Amino acid sequence: MQDDLTDATRWAIDAGLADPDRICIYGASYGAYASLMGAAKEPDLYRCAAGYVGVYDLPMLHSAGGIRRNRSRETYLREWLGEKNQISAVSPTNLADRIKVPVFLAAGGEDERAPIQHSELMERRLKAAGVPVETLYYKTEGHGFYTEAHQREYYTRLLDFFSRHIGGAKAK
Repeated sequence: MQDDLTDATRWAIDAGLADPDRICIYGASYGAYASLMGAAKEPDLYRCAAGYVGVYDLPMLHSAGGIRRNRSRETYLREWLGEKNQISAVSPTNLADRIKVPVFLAAGGEDERAPIQHSELMERRLKAAGVPVETLYYKTEGHGFYTEAHQREYYTRLLDFFSRHIGGAKAK
């Protein structure tokens, strides 16, 4: 699926539908993972990347968040995600040094599906790699921002981030 995103982006550029100097990759939840993986796998294709309530460290799923804890949890994770020691190589947190574009991360402190620890670790790894990173964390939000004031700040900052990196009007 990750390659499909790359292929679609390249198709849009080749078809003259997209300006290669004005493409950012953005997603939420799994899409946030795909956004940061896209920036890591294709460091010259995008001008920025943004992830909202994302999962960035796959081994962390074996110990926190994402799937309700029950007897079949570990079997499910091994069969559908992979063994904990094998999935590190496809975790954006471990590929931060390959990301060459500014990143915006947003997460909620009460998120049980994609715990904020994913975003905090991604932020630390990006900073250690010298990648410009901006964050917006709300301790009282979960897997998405539902407070109107938080939504307004999030989308204003996200649009401002895009405006600075690929152009366009700033949010008001």
